[in-house]
Amino acid sequence: MVLESLIGPIKAERNKKWLFIYGIVYATIGMIVALWVFRSQASMVMVFLTVLASFPLFYKAIRYEEKKDLKKNVPELVLIKEHGEALKYLMFLFSGFVVAFTILFLIFPPDITRSLFSSQISTIEAINSNITGNTTSIDIFFKVLANNLRVLFFCIFFAFFYGAGALFILVWNASVIGAAAGSFVQSRIAEYGSYFLAIPVSLMRYMTHGMFEILAYFIAGLAGGIISVAVINHKTTSEQFKHVVIDSLDLILLGFIVLVFAAFVEVFITPVFF
Repeated sequence: MVLESLIGPIKAERNKKWLFIYGIVYATIGMIVALWVFRSQASMVMVFLTVLASFPLFYKAIRYEEKKDLKKNVPELVLIKEHGEALKYLMFLFSGFVVAFTILFLIFPPDITRSLFSSQISTIEAINSNITGNTTSIDIFFKVLANNLRVLFFCIFFAFFYGAGALFILVWNASVIGAAAGSFVQSRIAEYGSYFLAIPVSLMRYMTHGMFEILAYFIAGLAGGIISVAVINHKTTSEQFKHVVIDSLDLILLGFIVLVFAAFVEVFITPVFF
């Protein structure tokens, strides 16, 4: 596969910022092919094709990070720092997805956009209607946190049972953020007067807290994937396996802490500025 051979985890760690470009390319190709071949189901097919293009890198990253866990006498804090290199380039990749989905949401004619993002638009409407019923910021905070924890659980679940399967949830979230950001631009373009101003403001509105959410999901997906690989490669009673599990549990705890912070930012910080 051409896209599979473009980059691996070692090269990605050395050229993190290039992953932003790869994210744009993967999402754009997925979107164009989905419209061209599967137009009636394009909203989900474009997500699947983007995942398909990114899957080899994510899977190799999990395998590479699991090897780091097998190094003897490496403190947990050092391991978490080592995993941070993978999380950095994966976040660049995700940012590329979001930018591509946002821009393509805006440049297509309205009828194509509605077809291309039909599932994402329905999801956004459901989320908004669910939150609107709350009366206090504390209520909203716990509802947002509960929803995000559910996504975190699915990231671990998918990564454990389907290897790099958590990537599907992450790309799906990128497409939802792109649709939300694009909708915000369309509703505020008269206020900001230019797409060059409206698009960055819109991305900042959703990514101020969204980057922390996605970071938590990547951490959880990486942890679930590492455990999955360890189950396959090592006896569950071995010291190596126990070491991998402990490191993965540390990652899951870290993901939970980041997710709580993300919910706080979304409810109490983002509305102040946007």
